Amino acid sequence: MRRNFKNDIETYFHRLKATLDKVSRKELEDFLNLLLDALERDCQVFTLGNGGSHATASHMAVDFNKGLSYGKSRRFKFICLGDNTPTITAYANDVSYEDIFIEPLKNFLKPGDLVIAISGSGNSPNVIKAVEYANAQGALTLGLTGYDGGKLRKIVKYSVHIPIADMQVTEDLHMVLDHMAYSILGKVLS
Repeated sequence: MRRNFKNDIETYFHRLKATLDKVSRKELEDFLNLLLDALERDCQVFTLGNGGSHATASHMAVDFNKGLSYGKSRRFKFICLGDNTPTITAYANDVSYEDIFIEPLKNFLKPGDLVIAISGSGNSPNVIKAVEYANAQGALTLGLTGYDGGKLRKIVKYSVHIPIADMQVTEDLHMVLDHMAYSILGKVLS
């Protein structure tokens, strides 16, 4: 039996477009400038998140490490803290799941590095713990959030907030932010 989903599709796309129009353009400019600044200062950029947010964090790393760095003399240095599964499971099993991001940061983070924390709710304990540590170490912190931004939006130094209580739209637009940055910075750096 074939169903007609036209209204459902239009409703979803309308919510997506309406939410995108509400995202702060100043926050987007800060995001782009933080990325460009990290490249110019030769800093590491750490990305982290859980679930769909981890997928975005990992996707950002490949877009910047390969897509915006290949063949260039100045290269981005992205490290996605969720991409090393053995390290994650070792810390989750032997210490706690709340420590899966903070412990690798203790190995690699330097003052002035950029930490991009992605959490739709803004309340993931392992993300919050890592950002609190990064702030204490003098890193720059940026949160990509949805809903009301949760605790993450309050503790990061910079934020790009997706103002909607819908995880799918939030995650869609977090990926749009990655591709927007890739597209704009790709033009700037060519």
